[in-house]
Amino acid sequence: MAVAGANGARSIQFGTFEVDLRAGELRRNGSKVKLQEQPFQVLTLLLAQPGEVVSREDIQRRLWPVETFVDFDHSLNAAIRRLRDALGDSAENPRFVETVARRGYRFVAPVNGTSAKISVVAPVGAPTAAPAISHPPQPSVAQRRLWILATTLLILLIGAIAGAVFTSWPRRPMQVQQRRLTANPEDDPVLGAAISPDGKYLAFSDNTGFYLRETESGVVHPLWLPKGFSPEPVAWYPDGIRLLVTLVEAPTAPQSLWQISIVGGSPRKLIENGRQAAVSRDGSQIAFIRGPKLDVELWVMQADGEHPRRLLAGQRSMYGAPAWSPDGQRIAFTNGGYESAEFEVTTNIGILTLSNGRYETILPSASRHALMHTETDSGHLGPGLVWTQDNQLIYSVSEPRPNQQDSNLWSVQLDSRGHITGSPMRLTATPDDVAAISATADDKRIAYMKYSLNPDVYITELNADGTRLGPQERLTLDQRRDYPFAWTPDSKTVVFASDRDGLFHVFKQRLDQSVPELLVGGNDAAMGPRLTPDNSSVLYVIWPKLGESTLASRLMEVPLSGGPPRLVVQRAGMGNMQCARLPSTLCLYDTRSADEMSFFRFDPATGKSEELPQLKIKDEPAYAYNWTLSPDGKILATSKREGVQKDPSITFSSLEDGSKRTVTAEAWAGISSIDFAADGRSLWAPAFTNTGKWALLNIDLEGHTRTMLEDSDTMLGWAIPAPDGKHLALWKARGTANVWMLERN
Repeated sequence: MAVAGANGARSIQFGTFEVDLRAGELRRNGSKVKLQEQPFQVLTLLLAQPGEVVSREDIQRRLWPVETFVDFDHSLNAAIRRLRDALGDSAENPRFVETVARRGYRFVAPVNGTSAKISVVAPVGAPTAAPAISHPPQPSVAQRRLWILATTLLILLIGAIAGAVFTSWPRRPMQVQQRRLTANPEDDPVLGAAISPDGKYLAFSDNTGFYLRETESGVVHPLWLPKGFSPEPVAWYPDGIRLLVTLVEAPTAPQSLWQISIVGGSPRKLIENGRQAAVSRDGSQIAFIRGPKLDVELWVMQADGEHPRRLLAGQRSMYGAPAWSPDGQRIAFTNGGYESAEFEVTTNIGILTLSNGRYETILPSASRHALMHTETDSGHLGPGLVWTQDNQLIYSVSEPRPNQQDSNLWSVQLDSRGHITGSPMRLTATPDDVAAISATADDKRIAYMKYSLNPDVYITELNADGTRLGPQERLTLDQRRDYPFAWTPDSKTVVFASDRDGLFHVFKQRLDQSVPELLVGGNDAAMGPRLTPDNSSVLYVIWPKLGESTLASRLMEVPLSGGPPRLVVQRAGMGNMQCARLPSTLCLYDTRSADEMSFFRFDPATGKSEELPQLKIKDEPAYAYNWTLSPDGKILATSKREGVQKDPSITFSSLEDGSKRTVTAEAWAGISSIDFAADGRSLWAPAFTNTGKWALLNIDLEGHTRTMLEDSDTMLGWAIPAPDGKHLALWKARGTANVWMLERN
């Protein structure tokens, strides 16, 4: 479909870009830019009315007619994201496409040399006069949530997602009605949500504020809160007036629990370091989670925050949000246990009886899965739970491949002691992952968030002196998880891992191609592909999968040109693996226990391994460490990833004389990963900043830090340099999240 510009032109220029409406092409400086059909159509619609708001409804009518069966919100969000990627644009600081909250989009750049006339649109629910307490925009809250999601992704790359086998149970038709309550765009995800006890309101927060939405009419009311107070809703008190919320008071601080009222008054802090909370049905108690992400504790306190006490302390464990039994005598929660030597996470649902402190697993924890769902009929448990008055437990389970990134709600009947008495029943069947489940007092309405987080490979070019980065162009165009790890020696092809066919497999894709080539497939999950020193072969790791008698990982080798794989090394607890470049022939891999990381040199040809005891790291948790080997094989750099720690440090260990030196990246809240630059003189380190932004840092061996890229709405995982030093392969991801509701009969 061709759409003419505002003046009937068939060619439109803005900035360094030109849109050829006849050819249906976008060009930058005369070169064609890859852009799929729907994003291009959205661009032409916006260019037809530069400076004017084009509503989401108008875009839907033009591009997705009524008879078209499609998830419009998801499709439009994806189209806007791809359009911005092609333009090198940002939702936070738009140069071309601006989001108008809850209305639509407008093109803000000068078109054909003429400035766009901007129309002013008042926000929904905005007062006619300034209120006594204003509510500012809240980007830092969004970035905290994105940081948490990104940290989870990185942990899963080191370890493995696992859980009990539920999808093999019989599936029954849905017994409920469901509908969407929010339709936030991709650049403004819902951050938290909870439905009121009477089901009349949904409390939710996003980048722009804290809101109450009428579930029947859809009318949205802003809740005016003190300046700088940017919470996320967790649960309602039974009175339907007070809300339990979480707040991140500083980028390096843990979340805290607060109480607010929808009728006004000052927020009240209940406790520091508290999250994932639930209020008992009588409103007298709050159960919540404390502690670091993988060593959490279950606590309980009075509803006013008094008399907090610890109930359970987990080591290398992750507790999901608790749920109270109808009588308030028991607490159910999802428990994920991390076994560092086995590189996996096991999940189960357990119940704690408060009167005697007895913990009992009701859904099994013995099942073990290898990385990223290696079994077709397996799934992992989500973090949220609801325990209804009629003793049904509602929880979420991920889908089998190829839909492993989706999860849905299930329910199962319990007896008076909390034991399962029937077969689980499927309640929903929709795309994306489930989070933040809440229920009305009568349990007839269940609200839940659906979110997606899809890392993709982006390519950016460095200028001649390596001081600036060019626009980032998306290489992988699918909606799956893609992680870059290496380049071919000619610096023209990226080698990456992707779950686009269900399991994680190894692919390679040229910069001028839109579709990758499969390099390693099969029935095993292949991760972490790296090149051998002579660039002739690709090394990768296979973690053990469900039911295997051995827990050993397999380090494999396959020719870069293709061919049958070959086993190189087999060892339990294997983690990262990297090789230097010729003339160095050094290759390293690590193994990890709960409190120790050991390094081994190995020969890719023979598989012979030798431990390097001088490099051993003794610290807990060992899984939090990231490392990279210099291209010349002379230096090993290590850093510890501990959430958003202040002023993170990097240790450089000489592989020649054994000396060690530690530098600090000052003024940064956290480094997610490190990778040596092509010349070995500096590191590429994505970081989360103290100002609530993601950044790509270049850190030299003395600790001097240079900011190369900042992004307010896209998280950065890591950066892999091409051998020629002229390009970087980044993994970047945006999070989308909206709220749905199902009604039970």
